[in-house]
Amino acid sequence: MFLVALSFAYFAKALSGSYMKSTITQLERRFDIPSYLIGVIDGSFEIGNLLVIAFVSYFGAKLHRPKIIAMGCVLMSMGTFIIALPHFIIGRYEFETSVRWLANSTRNPAPCALGSAETAQGRQIPDVPHKGCEGESNLSMWIYVLLGNVLRGIGETPIQPLGISYIDDFATEENAALYVGCVQTISVVGPVFGYLLGSLCAKIYVDIGFVKMESITITPADARWVGAWWLGYLIAGVITLLSAIPFWFLPRSLPVSEGRSPEKCPPEKNSFIKKYQAEEHSSFIEMAKDFIPTLRTLLGHPVYLIYLCVTIIQLNSLIGMVTYKPKYIEQHFRQSASKANFLMGVINIPAVALGMFSGGLLMKRLKLNIMGAARFAFITSLIGYILSLFFFAMSCENARVAGVTLPYNSEDGLSYDKHSVFESCNLGCSCSPSEWDPVCGDNGVTYVSACLAGCTSSMGTGKSTVFSNCSCVGVAGNFTASAGPCSDKDDCDRMFPYFLALSVITSFIISLGGTPGYMLLIRCIKPQLKSLALGFHAMATRTLAGIPAPIYFGAIIDTTCLKWGQKRCGGIGACRIYNTTAYRIAYLGLTLSLRTISFVICIPGFILLSRQLKHEERNALHSAVTNGGAELEALRKEELVISNSEPSQRISDNGTDRETRL
Repeated sequence: MFLVALSFAYFAKALSGSYMKSTITQLERRFDIPSYLIGVIDGSFEIGNLLVIAFVSYFGAKLHRPKIIAMGCVLMSMGTFIIALPHFIIGRYEFETSVRWLANSTRNPAPCALGSAETAQGRQIPDVPHKGCEGESNLSMWIYVLLGNVLRGIGETPIQPLGISYIDDFATEENAALYVGCVQTISVVGPVFGYLLGSLCAKIYVDIGFVKMESITITPADARWVGAWWLGYLIAGVITLLSAIPFWFLPRSLPVSEGRSPEKCPPEKNSFIKKYQAEEHSSFIEMAKDFIPTLRTLLGHPVYLIYLCVTIIQLNSLIGMVTYKPKYIEQHFRQSASKANFLMGVINIPAVALGMFSGGLLMKRLKLNIMGAARFAFITSLIGYILSLFFFAMSCENARVAGVTLPYNSEDGLSYDKHSVFESCNLGCSCSPSEWDPVCGDNGVTYVSACLAGCTSSMGTGKSTVFSNCSCVGVAGNFTASAGPCSDKDDCDRMFPYFLALSVITSFIISLGGTPGYMLLIRCIKPQLKSLALGFHAMATRTLAGIPAPIYFGAIIDTTCLKWGQKRCGGIGACRIYNTTAYRIAYLGLTLSLRTISFVICIPGFILLSRQLKHEERNALHSAVTNGGAELEALRKEELVISNSEPSQRISDNGTDRETRL
């Protein structure tokens, strides 16, 4: 029952964690915030975890573990509900648009209002904050998302250390590994469902049920589209809350099975248990005094220190890449958020899970020692690195947007120089330069807005709105434009399947080295330092990789933005269009640069590991020779005793025993 409950809790935490990753672009657009702030929100989960991990791991083991886990699950669900809370506070989502949906008319006001004296002089209207902003709170609503994620991190803390230790304490030795394997497998299934839930919610409009969908002029492929991000958090919160229920009814301890009884344990394990029981009554000050020298010994271990540096750098690369991968697919290959999340859940995550399982299986089949495991992990990572270089060649041309990636007087080559959105064709219009309401001209070029395309009239409603007399679209001025950006992504659609195939292969190959790499961490240090080594490794990777990686990856991605949106009450909002070439170089370049540094650090690591193994081998050989000499001396004495005794039967019996011992 405990195994079922813990597996469900693992599933719930993995689902909500992956769902958070899948809603990154939705949160950016809904709260009009840049990518680096999304990185701060994403890293806040690790901050919450680090705040309490030491207390939970130490004190939780001495208290009622199932109830502590139940409390953690309740906190996690509360945090998930708090993340969804802003949707019910801030009102309806209002995106930038010049199209007005009129219920009683098929004709809309003209986007380009000609004829005023002021506009005749070629001036654009200033950006005026939206009505009703005077009474708006200065507190940004994304703060609730951050606080909810911190609470999720605090609640998640007891599940792994207390759950795994409970299984290890009360399951039979041969079953414990199987049970832990079941729990870890379920935790891999969770992200698949998390990304699929993200895909489903991204298709549904954010204010579904509160607005007429006919009045919505944007589609899920639009840069302003926001899906029902809050709905997934409510579902994840309910699932997490349900996972807490069984733990309230489980006992503090279970009867120890026969397979774990003291008489069946080997003598060295019994002595360790007695030592642990003796230490349990020692004071906190005594343990604290012992902690610093032990930590110094651990950090003085050169192989462990290099392993720690390598994994921190590799995890920086991995976390940054995974966090912004759906966004990269959306921006670079012009796919919807729904499709990007679906592909992550159905293709990438299973490839990683299969890779980790296959890596463990290969390690067992090949009977790899510590050096073999290190080489295997290094080679798989290196092959994945080489294959990842091909991502640079998988380019997709930027969208052709007049005044952003293309000058108005040219329809041929893309240019990322600073262009003006104002030309002679739209100087007579009262246009806002900051508004993002793209329309697709008959010439296949996207214009920032119908006003900036010089359109003087429009017909139709919602998505079917058609603008006419667009002076910037054609020389004659009679060309039309339709609502929404142009979908000129033929080259992207051709390249996208190759990107997916390579992504799956690299994910699988890199994941193959995951299990051998983790076994290297366990085996390269002394058994008495193992717990501290694993705990310090988890803390260091979360502090130096889990928290900073999404922030600086997001900040670097922000530098590639070509056109920022505008907040409802003034100020810069979320990015509407990126320079995809610069985005690709920044995103992939940073990912692969970090991995290059980790490979360089691996070289002294291999040298030191080889020296350590040779030193251990010499010590073992010396110990064997010493022990062997003492054994031979004892056998000689025994032989003398046997030869002095007369009965031949005793000689034959003891002789057989002596041969066995020899």
